[in-house]
Amino acid sequence: MYLPKISDFSDFSLERLLSTCFGDSFRDCRFCILVDFNNPLIIKDLEFLSMPGFSVQKAAVTHFYSKLHPNNGEDSIINRDCDLFAFKSTGGSNLDPEDNVVSINGDKLSLTKDICPNYDIILAITDFSLTAPLTSLAKIYGFRGATLHGVNDIILNSGLSVDYNSVSDQAECFRSILSGADSFKLNLTCLGKSYELIIECNQQEAQKSHGLCPAGLPDVANLPAGEVYFVPHSAEGEFPFRFDDGTLALMHVESGSISSCTLLRGDQSLVDAKEQLLREDPATGIIGELGFGTQLLPFSGKDIQDEKILGTCHVATGRSDHLGGHLTPDLFKKKKNASHDDILFAPHKTPEIVISNVIMRKNHHDYLVIEDYYPSDYILANLADFYPTDLISASKKSLSKV
Repeated sequence: MYLPKISDFSDFSLERLLSTCFGDSFRDCRFCILVDFNNPLIIKDLEFLSMPGFSVQKAAVTHFYSKLHPNNGEDSIINRDCDLFAFKSTGGSNLDPEDNVVSINGDKLSLTKDICPNYDIILAITDFSLTAPLTSLAKIYGFRGATLHGVNDIILNSGLSVDYNSVSDQAECFRSILSGADSFKLNLTCLGKSYELIIECNQQEAQKSHGLCPAGLPDVANLPAGEVYFVPHSAEGEFPFRFDDGTLALMHVESGSISSCTLLRGDQSLVDAKEQLLREDPATGIIGELGFGTQLLPFSGKDIQDEKILGTCHVATGRSDHLGGHLTPDLFKKKKNASHDDILFAPHKTPEIVISNVIMRKNHHDYLVIEDYYPSDYILANLADFYPTDLISASKKSLSKV
């Protein structure tokens, strides 16, 4: 896998990021920033800044709010004040938040009545992704926005310091290569055994996460961006899964959904809990996404960036309406289960699990896409304008078809 260094990127510039993602007209837009806490009241007078922890929320103030609403006499990079609000942490990826928010003055407000209708651009800088619910709200209220959950120094100075016009062009080229695929076969190994997962795409057009959110189009960018993805038509097979504590399980997939799981190594109680959830709320096991990273970035330790790295692959279960799918929160038995959970396969994240290769079936031919977290010549040859020559020369495979 080809990984650049932080020194290969420009220093983070909020002005550059906003002008690229939202266009130069961003300066006249009314901004607000959303952050999440278990107790939103600690947003009052920025009380949380003197508390331990809250690294993401503190980054929201240091690198975003203080630049958009400066208190030190400096000029703001926008022509109107930016506001800061907190809401109660959802506790899960892409779960709908409560409607209550708290202002920096301690005022209690409504997300849907006071925030969404009154701001042009909303930035969600949070622990848990707000992409799906914020995208849904943008369609109703007409604002634009971006979600930047899990922000850290590596992400700021690499994934958020790139030219998103180039990222968009790169992703578009990648998208054109994968569009129209019948299926993708993921061959994985874990603890010396091989497994196969087939994702049916039914010749659909691939979609891209590219980071651009131009004026006139209500939408929410997921930053860092840089991936090509599908909402699967169906899926069959099995794949190994790693729990946070290192427990490994085998997920059995039938008719597009995880039907059961089997312990491979570790804590049986985690597998039992997963099985119980699948029985009680089968929608939690639906395969809702297949994604491929397109950017050359360093690992950050956060999926929001690491799933955008060229050579990685991820599937996701659950909610898919923000991707153009049909699995909406109302189709889950419980509101707290209506999350969108990425399952990233990458060397640092799943050291016991290796994607031996990914093979695309398209127009009656099989094409090698990835092998051992490395893009094939088929990919690199079509994207030569976007990747350095030393990456292309280091490619392991010379055959475009298998």
